[in-house]
Amino acid sequence: MAWVALLYFAEGLPFGFVKDVLPVYFRVHGVSLRDIGLASLITMPWSLKFLWAPLVDQLGERRQWIAGALVVMAASLLVAQGLPAAPVATVLVVTLLCFTVAAATQDIAIDAYTIEMLVPGEEGVANGIRVSAYRVALIVAGAVLLKVAGYAGWTGSFSAAAGLLVLLAAALLMLPRHARRPKTTAAWLRSFRAWVTRPGAVAVFLFILLYKIGDTAMGPMVRPFWVDRGLTLTDIAFVTTAFGLGATVVGALVGGVLTSRIGVFRALLVFGLLQAVSNLGYATAAWAEAGRPGIYAASLVESFTGGLGTAAFLSFLMNVCDKDQAATQYALLSAVFNLSGTLVGAVSGLGAERLGYAPYFALTSLLALPAYAFMPWVRGWIRERPA
Repeated sequence: MAWVALLYFAEGLPFGFVKDVLPVYFRVHGVSLRDIGLASLITMPWSLKFLWAPLVDQLGERRQWIAGALVVMAASLLVAQGLPAAPVATVLVVTLLCFTVAAATQDIAIDAYTIEMLVPGEEGVANGIRVSAYRVALIVAGAVLLKVAGYAGWTGSFSAAAGLLVLLAAALLMLPRHARRPKTTAAWLRSFRAWVTRPGAVAVFLFILLYKIGDTAMGPMVRPFWVDRGLTLTDIAFVTTAFGLGATVVGALVGGVLTSRIGVFRALLVFGLLQAVSNLGYATAAWAEAGRPGIYAASLVESFTGGLGTAAFLSFLMNVCDKDQAATQYALLSAVFNLSGTLVGAVSGLGAERLGYAPYFALTSLLALPAYAFMPWVRGWIRERPA
């Protein structure tokens, strides 16, 4: 579990750097909002990583992929800090794209290594720790590195990030080695074909597409709702950290332990319903025009139940992957999940604008229910721990 924490800290740090640090870096240097928006296209490798995941399955050791990716990311940051931030030139975009391709490749190897390391019954606790470590990494990227930039300039911040990535590479090279025998291409393809054509495969993929759609539909509209209800930037920072982060971490840890105790299937069933119902807290706060206490309460409940649901859902994704093809299968399943978030997030603003916050938040609660139609097939895929 200590290795799980370190692995997912390493996974969260690059994502937090791209999502939280780079937009600030560009805006401080006068880059237009339009160009900052276009620069977000460098995150595409995280959505497309399933395309090269078979290479990670078939070539080399997982820990070599992880350490190598971290070194490439560190080198990319050292190059990027010497390039002008504005205007955003092609060479800077290519350098940052190298960073995100390496980060996505690291994610493939980390997820596969973790699946190989765990046995049925351990996924719950492991994913509780995983979510917590990932969130800590986001704080280090989004808060600590920005603080470093304030004291030592952007060169100091980029250098600190690069140094931390190199330290992580050195530490993760010491991961316990897993004996693996790569299959021939024909055998690998037969195994993958058998997995995607298992009875109920289509239903399981649809379940993955829909399970957290209520959360992903509401998420993009929560912060605009806070702003429109008069919360200051200080209030928003307080909700995001003290309430949002703390409640999510506690929810993930509790959800992880309970998932290991009651089983993945029951955890999906119960925590998914709690996750859906919690959206009604925001709907109630919007309908009643609640002040800060009401919004804080809605945030606390939604973040806690979101942590519960995330721990159960990630445990399910790991549980249904075969260890010998973990890199490819997990990358494919996470791509299916991310697809729903991208599509629903794109129309969330239109929904909130047309319906209003309260009806839209209530609708997001109902969006979680169709996933339950596929639970019978999901149950057949889960390998529960023997009694």
